[in-house]
Amino acid sequence: MQENLFSYVIDDKYDTFAAYFSMEFAIDQALKTYSGGLGFLAGSHMRSANDKRQKTVGVGMLWSYGYYDQGRHEDNTLKVDFRRKFYYFLKETGITVEVQINGKPVKVKAYLLPSETFDSAPVVLLTTDLFENDYLSRTISHKLYDANEETRIAQEIVLGIGGVKVLEAMGLEIDIYHMNEGHALPLVFELMKKYPDLEELKKRVVFTTHTPEMAGNEEHNVHFLGRMGFFNGFSVEEVQRKLDYYDENFSLTVGALKTAKRANAVSKIHEGVANEMWKDVPGRCEIISITNAQNMRYWADKQLLSWMLEHEDYQLMGRKKHLKHKLFEEIADQTGKLFDPDVLTLVWARRFAEYKRPWLLTYDMARFRALVQNSERPIQIIWAGKPYPLDYRAVSMFNDLVMMSKEFKNVAVLTGYELRLSKLLKQGSDVWLNTPRWGREASGTSGMTAGINASIHFSIDDGWHAEFEKDGINCFTIPHADPSLPNEEIDRIDYETMMRKLEKSILPLYYDNPKAWVNIAKNGMNDIHGYFTSSRMVAEYYEKLYNYQPGQKGC
Repeated sequence: MQENLFSYVIDDKYDTFAAYFSMEFAIDQALKTYSGGLGFLAGSHMRSANDKRQKTVGVGMLWSYGYYDQGRHEDNTLKVDFRRKFYYFLKETGITVEVQINGKPVKVKAYLLPSETFDSAPVVLLTTDLFENDYLSRTISHKLYDANEETRIAQEIVLGIGGVKVLEAMGLEIDIYHMNEGHALPLVFELMKKYPDLEELKKRVVFTTHTPEMAGNEEHNVHFLGRMGFFNGFSVEEVQRKLDYYDENFSLTVGALKTAKRANAVSKIHEGVANEMWKDVPGRCEIISITNAQNMRYWADKQLLSWMLEHEDYQLMGRKKHLKHKLFEEIADQTGKLFDPDVLTLVWARRFAEYKRPWLLTYDMARFRALVQNSERPIQIIWAGKPYPLDYRAVSMFNDLVMMSKEFKNVAVLTGYELRLSKLLKQGSDVWLNTPRWGREASGTSGMTAGINASIHFSIDDGWHAEFEKDGINCFTIPHADPSLPNEEIDRIDYETMMRKLEKSILPLYYDNPKAWVNIAKNGMNDIHGYFTSSRMVAEYYEKLYNYQPGQKGC
């Protein structure tokens, strides 16, 4: 099967065979195997691996019900739906393997997303939703990030151990196993049977850590993991001795750092944060930075990019107005509100999580009301994003914004935040707002895909933005408050800084100096096009991770 796996000729520079394990992949709107940023990043990685002709195969899960479908109740608040998905474009591989979960065998079937289907690297997708399995085993691959702890661990066993077994059954001779977050960690315990020497094992494993948030750095009781089969037949004591790791709660991130030859954080700031977080882990690998990026072949409007490169400002802004019309059709359809393409349109759209502060614009409702009711320099504001369905605080934040938006004809909250809506928002917005508490946004790549579409990034100076920003030249920056202050004070200071910039700089510039506005948008497009594309990122993965040898200089 190895000969038939790739629809493209492999570039000799990238002939190290890498298997990229990720719990989610956002490759196309039709394939709902993702929840948010991690999936968007993995999807762009697969597209750029194709563009660069790399010998990379993705390994993920075929979620029967996806993450969830975002609908509305009668009062327009968030409704969580789970609908069975069917994908007729996936290929049968004819391969089924067996893994042990909680002391019993579970069948894992592999499907293939061919590289030519969506111009990506080939992706192997695993499912336990088979007639050969009992009902409980079938539910393992039902829902992405299932809230039940046993199910979540079972999903990780299927991805890691099942994924390695499937690749072997396909006859693929993998050189490097790349864990995108710690979910696939059980793969190292499958490889450990072949490479019992830890140093030999490490030569074949690399790891990307995406967040300082604890939700992305899972911990479980080590004996519970042992009973579930996470360690693939190795006893807890054997694993503890092998990894020199004796904590009662076993961190997947720590496990990955101890079994990889090298790891990367996803921005320069995140590199510092990650090294500080894990500095006391003995025997961990080095953590470098490879700044996240996105695939602009997929995300950029080709006509906008062409007008930017040809310095045709009039045509660029005409195209931008057309793209705003396309977005506003969606807003009218969902909310019954008719937005104006001549009015500055600001978007906050990403995963709803408390530290990202989707509510920051409404911190002072009297000031917010004055902002959105100002007829001299009007503004239109849109929110979108998917909260985790069982994060009731995040769902409440979403619903509070929905109820608030009913008061205003120029404020909208959209549902269905998936690839299609994300692209509409990025191509149709004038300003892309990003408001995390500083140090907690590891990268935040949505601003890249907005910026390439002439939407000016307006952000806290965190993640990738800190590497990109030239305030007032290619973006608008919100200098962060002292992170040692209490959150309440950080929020108050950041709010004041953000609103001052919005009211005193951004709105006047948009309406009073359109030429300067276009120049900032073009500078942002040009700087993103020059560096923040995943073609650069996937080349760095080969150079700095896959082909890296411990002790090697200059990487």
